[in-house]
Amino acid sequence: MPNSLFAARARVQFSLEPFAKEILLIEDHPADVRLMREALRSFPAVPSLKVVSDGGEALRYLRREAEYAEARRPSLIFMDLNLPKLDSREVLRQLKADPSLRTIPVAILTSSDADRDVREVYEMHANCYLRKPVDLDDYLGIVRETIHFWLEVAQVPGE
Repeated sequence: MPNSLFAARARVQFSLEPFAKEILLIEDHPADVRLMREALRSFPAVPSLKVVSDGGEALRYLRREAEYAEARRPSLIFMDLNLPKLDSREVLRQLKADPSLRTIPVAILTSSDADRDVREVYEMHANCYLRKPVDLDDYLGIVRETIHFWLEVAQVPGE
């Protein structure tokens, strides 16, 4: 999308209920984690962000296993397409096969623009596929728009 669109939308005030929403970021690159934290700063009531760095840890978190026994159910998941240890496709497959987790929206956030990757994750029931823009403002805009849509506009079933 053109920078002007994001510049115009950046002026829109997003408002989330305090502490009502949690985002799970499944990402192994610290720079991308910092960008996500930066994107969240535009919200007056910053959603809680939990970060895990690989697919196995993500499934333990979502299933509230071991060290994550007290984890909250996320309202939205951002997941990198290329994860270490347990591949993101396997995480997505297991997540969408679990009746207690399948309704959590999953946004694939990746640098890949390969049509086969897009098709594959949609066939596995990802909710959206977002290509990481190179431009910082575009990246922040896409993340903010996605959060706004899934946490404020769309209605999804609760736990």
